[in-house]
Parts: sequence; C-alpha cells; structure tokens
Amino acid sequence: MHPCSRGCALASAPGCLPRALPTSWHFSAREPAVRAEHPDPPAPADSASYSPRLRIVERGKVTSVGDGVVWIEGLPSARMDGIVRISDGSEALVFHLAPDRIGAILLTTTPALMPGCEARQSGDILTMPTGDGLLGRVIDPLGMPLDGGTAPDCSGRRAIEGDSPPIIARDFVDHPLYTGSKIVDTLIPIGRGQRQLLIGDNGTGKSALALDAVISQRDQNVRCLYVMIGQKRSSVVQTIDTLRTHGALAYTTLVVAEATASTGIRYLAPFAGCAIAEEWMNAGHDALIVYDDLTTHARAYRELSLLLRRPPGREAYPADIFYLHARLLERSTRLSAANGGGSMTALPIAETEQGEIAAYIPTNLISITDGQIHFDSKQFARGVLPAIDITRSVSRIGGKAQHEAIKREAGRMKLDYLQFLELEVFTRFGAKLEASMEARIRRGRLLRDILAQDRLDPHSALDQLAWLIACNEKLLDGLDDGELDTALHRLRTGAAGTGLTLDSPRTEWLTAVRGWLSTTAEQA
Repeated sequence: MHPCSRGCALASAPGCLPRALPTSWHFSAREPAVRAEHPDPPAPADSASYSPRLRIVERGKVTSVGDGVVWIEGLPSARMDGIVRISDGSEALVFHLAPDRIGAILLTTTPALMPGCEARQSGDILTMPTGDGLLGRVIDPLGMPLDGGTAPDCSGRRAIEGDSPPIIARDFVDHPLYTGSKIVDTLIPIGRGQRQLLIGDNGTGKSALALDAVISQRDQNVRCLYVMIGQKRSSVVQTIDTLRTHGALAYTTLVVAEATASTGIRYLAPFAGCAIAEEWMNAGHDALIVYDDLTTHARAYRELSLLLRRPPGREAYPADIFYLHARLLERSTRLSAANGGGSMTALPIAETEQGEIAAYIPTNLISITDGQIHFDSKQFARGVLPAIDITRSVSRIGGKAQHEAIKREAGRMKLDYLQFLELEVFTRFGAKLEASMEARIRRGRLLRDILAQDRLDPHSALDQLAWLIACNEKLLDGLDDGELDTALHRLRTGAAGTGLTLDSPRTEWLTAVRGWLSTTAEQA
C-alpha cells in the first residue's frame, strides 16, 4: 500500500506530497490551487544524474481587473506585500487578503491582461534601488527612470516597507537644518532628524518653502529627496527646472507619481522615497525628504481601499489611515553614533480647505509630527510673504538644535512679534495708544518688513545672524522701505564675503555689522 494515508492521486509517482499540508491550502475539482508539475525531460548529457521529483506550485486565476486593481483566486498562501506575476507579463503587489481571493495593486500591465490569466507568486517583495547613483535622477516609485536616461547605476536595493529604528538606536536632535527662510530659521527652527509639517491652503507657498529648504542644502553635505504625489506634469517639470537652475539637482533625487499614474503607484510613492532616504541615513549621511503632499496620498489610499472593498470610516477614509502615515514618518529620525550617526529629516506637506486644520488628515499629521508651519491664505492675499502664520506655527524640538548664536539673538523675538500682532488690532479702530505701545508697534512692523522674503530666495545662516544683531542693536530703526532694503542687502553681501563664522565672538560680529551699515549710510 502506498505510504500516503490521504489516498493521493499520485500514488504511482516515484514521490508523494508531504504528509502535512498547510491548512490554508484549498483544493477545487475545477481548478486545483496546488498542482504537481514534472520538470521538463532532461537533456541527454544530464540523463545520468536525473532523478524524478515533484515540484509544488500554486497557480491562481485572475477573476477581475479594473482601476489599477486585480482580483485573483487560488493563491491561498499569498502574503501581504508579495509580488504576483501574471501570465501576460503583468506584475501586481498583494495588498488585500480575503478568505477566498486576494486583491493586488497592478505595478505593470499589458493590453493582454484579462480575467482568466494565470497568476503565480514570485516569492519577492517590492524593493527600490538605493545609493548615490540616484542623485540627480528622476524616477518613478518602481525605480524606473523618467528623465530619459538609462536605469540608475545602483548596487543595492531596499524594501520599501520597513520597521522604524528602535528607540535605543536613536539620538537627540541637536544639529540645525537651515531652510533659508528667515522666519523658520530664527523663530521656528528645524533640526536634522525632525519631522516638521508644512500645512495650509492650496497655493499659499508650502512647496516654495520646501524647495527653499532643498536649495539651502547646497554645500551642506545633505542628500535631498523630493517626492511628488499626484501632481501635474507641468508642476513636475517646473520643479525640476527650478532645482537645476539653482544647482540643487546634483544632490537631489525626485520620485514622481504623476496625476495620471494609477492609484497604486501614487500610494507607493512616499514609501519608495523613504526607502531611498533611509538607506542614506543608515550609511551615516544626513538626508532631507519632502513629501508633496500627504493629503493627496491619503486620497489615493482611500480610493484604493474603497476599490478593495475595505470598510470606510471618517470622511470615507479607512480606519488605518493614521497608522499609514505614522509608520511612514516614524522612520525619520537621528541615529546614534553607534548606529552611524545619520539622520533623515522629513518635511511632509498637508493641504487644508479654507484654513480648516481640524479636518481628519491635518489633525492626524499634526499629532504625528514634531511641529508644524502653518500658511495663512489671508496673509497671502494681503501680500505678506512668506504667508507663515506664526501664531499657529511651532517647532517642538528644533530649538534644541538651533545654533547658540542665533538662539541668543532670536531670544524673545517670537514673543515680541506675537504681542505686536495683538496690539496692531487696536490700530485698525483708530484708537489712541500710549507712546510705549506705539514704539512696540513700530518695532513689530519693522520686524515684519525684515522677515519679508521673496520666493526661491533662501538666506544663509550667516545672513540671518547679521540682521538679527542689527535689529537687536536698533541699527535698522527709523529707516524707510527703500533704506531698509538697501541695508539688508548690504548685510547679506557683507555676511557672504566675511571670514566670520557663527562661532565668532559677538563683538566681532557687531563691529562688522556696523561697518557694513555705515557703508550704506555713506552711499546714501
């Protein structure tokens, strides 16, 4: 009697199926999920070493295709995030497990894909090419080039999904990351390894500040990665041209999922970018990653979840939308010296509608990140640029990373500016104010004029310290708009050509600042 007690139909074969099969495997009289396949007949040269054996392979069948999602029956041992290869040449990523079938995101597709195609597990997971070979390149979330060049020359690959570093592997955020924005670098500082949210209505300058931050990393030994999710091709081209014009493309990688890309590709974009930046961090480098934007990403995930018939929750988002962004942003941190000392700073962007920051996705991201920079559409309409609402902006850990010289000069500046904004309300009603209040209002208006900044015009840290000292010493008081612009330009030019550093004594800085401003007065 054949040793198999299950009455195996292959009892006449030289081998037999294992005694204990996984309980999740199902058999069907019409389409068995597991088939035993004999290998091809051996070549004559190999006949002597050939021995009959069985090869067990799961075969599934595509039951439906549409909207970037494919449903497959007959792969009971499929796992989440595994890659499935279909007989027409398409590939899909397992994204949903049901008792009788799986739902998968189409990664690549051909016109021949249709119900009835055969599907098999590949045993692989989705990975991204990593390394410095990606610098200066524009790729899609699958690692394919979009800039017309050849495939990136990368020796390593990394899974797009991964665990965040454990607490014991992390270190304090104690090194500044300069964005080039006067308001941010002095009043809302950011440190390397921080997660700082840029939030505001559409068209208020969030992406412009992110680009300023990328441009400011020139000669700072920071590798940058810009993830564009669901944006128009014209916006993508404009961003690439801007980075190239300012010489920032050489140290930047762009991961682009255009608005015309499938829902699944748009969903994968931030995770693909995170994997690339995470590899740099683990190699001991400092990395900056911009997610532009996670509101669009949340909408893509909602669409994908509804297509896969997951139960909707608040605002029709699935219940795990918070976990989705938490596990993404939690991978940004600063590693300890024992783990390489690298860092990954994240600047996620979130869009609001009519300034409503209490919406579902904005509140989620605010609670996940280490602070937020809020852009106000009313300030933008009044021409106050950058339109950053300091009253709603905060950096919870960036102050620890701010350089001592800038921290000393900034001091109470944010508090004084907030008090000025409250006092300025009284001037709208024509109320008569005391002399001390009028002086504080004049001082606040001067500070607002100093903080004004054009788009894509980042300022260096030395320039920040120069105008801070001039402002605190009241060297800029009493200047009209034209004189103030001239004075600030002289300070910027002088700081760029000086041999002073942020660690130089304040007395030397004050002497230099007075000299630059006296030159301005003589020319006037």
